[in-house]
Amino acid sequence: MFHLAASSTARAGGCMTSQPLAPDSPLAIARELAGRFARTAVARDQQGGTPKAERDALRDSGLLGLIIPREFGGLGESWSTTLHIVRELARVDSSVAHVFAFQHLLLATAQLFGRPDQWQPWFEQTVRERWFWGNALNPLDTRTLATPDGDGYRFHGDKSFCSGATDSDMLLASALRAGQGGLLIAVIPTRRAGVHIHQDWDNIGQRQTDSGSARFEQVWVGADELLLQPGPLSTPRACLRPLIAQLILTNIYLGIAEGAVAEARRYTLEQRRLWPASLAESANKDPYTLLHYGEFQAALEGARLLADHAGQQLDAAWQQGDALDEAGRGQLALQIAAAKVHASRSGLDLTSRIFDVTGARATSAALRLDRFWRNLRVHSLHDPLDYKLQELGDWALNGQYPTPSFYS
Repeated sequence: MFHLAASSTARAGGCMTSQPLAPDSPLAIARELAGRFARTAVARDQQGGTPKAERDALRDSGLLGLIIPREFGGLGESWSTTLHIVRELARVDSSVAHVFAFQHLLLATAQLFGRPDQWQPWFEQTVRERWFWGNALNPLDTRTLATPDGDGYRFHGDKSFCSGATDSDMLLASALRAGQGGLLIAVIPTRRAGVHIHQDWDNIGQRQTDSGSARFEQVWVGADELLLQPGPLSTPRACLRPLIAQLILTNIYLGIAEGAVAEARRYTLEQRRLWPASLAESANKDPYTLLHYGEFQAALEGARLLADHAGQQLDAAWQQGDALDEAGRGQLALQIAAAKVHASRSGLDLTSRIFDVTGARATSAALRLDRFWRNLRVHSLHDPLDYKLQELGDWALNGQYPTPSFYS
């Protein structure tokens, strides 16, 4: 395992730190991929659709098995390492970072909700076959129903916000039991008969996450494909699933903000013209420009500290396994909520204010610097920030931990 604290990490302010990375370390591989993805990110943001070449590059990299334990063929890395890599990719391409991050969220879901004899073979095949996992869970969309059929079920209906489902190999899908309620979650092959993935995602941001809709037409789901033991949100450990999702979002937001400031810095140093009223000798010495960059740096450092601390606490909670109790889970939920609030607010602010330090010419459509704000704005609406603040307020005033749900 490599150690992020000792690695060379680019900061938005331009400084670099300490030791070089081993060329085959996961973070080094991710940085090499990020450099490749950056070269086409602007064009792909404009065209939308599936980032097929980038997904295949991730398949070839071995990083799809990042959190899979070594005994099942994976890299056995920590959540902290995984989240740093998500952030690294999000700096240049938050759509690819999104589908890459959900790969690990969906693997974790199978492990947290299912039995070892289910998820262990899936993990081994994911590494061996280079499977990409896609999402069709979305518990808020109740249009897909499950009806009993022999020793399994038939899933029938529609599902929205199916991020990464296009070009996936395995799908995490959910349905409500027809006539009796209750959520069923299953792991099925994406190419199974009756599964139809629609390429109808055309939003202002996150344009290559393939977060469109899916249609299930009497899709057979066997009993051994259902995640029933321990099942969704059934234990404090199983309730880590939504917290992993929230911390993934936090790191994507932070990566987007870091990428926006890095692009703004490059433009300021290379392209920005000095405003005529300024008494400075160059644009990079203008006092107001320096003030803005100082505020950017302070905001990013605060967001990094909160996100990194929450990642370390997630590692500790994950290692506790079934010994994790409600208080431990509750404390982690509060830390992740605080990190997400700060990353979301500061990210939306910085991705808008970068134009204050780049100027009118930076609004050129060819540069598409607005993509950072568009991506973060779309992603930040995943669930209302107001409810994260309400949870934090309930703890601050009443000492009440957040109630576990698919969003907290």
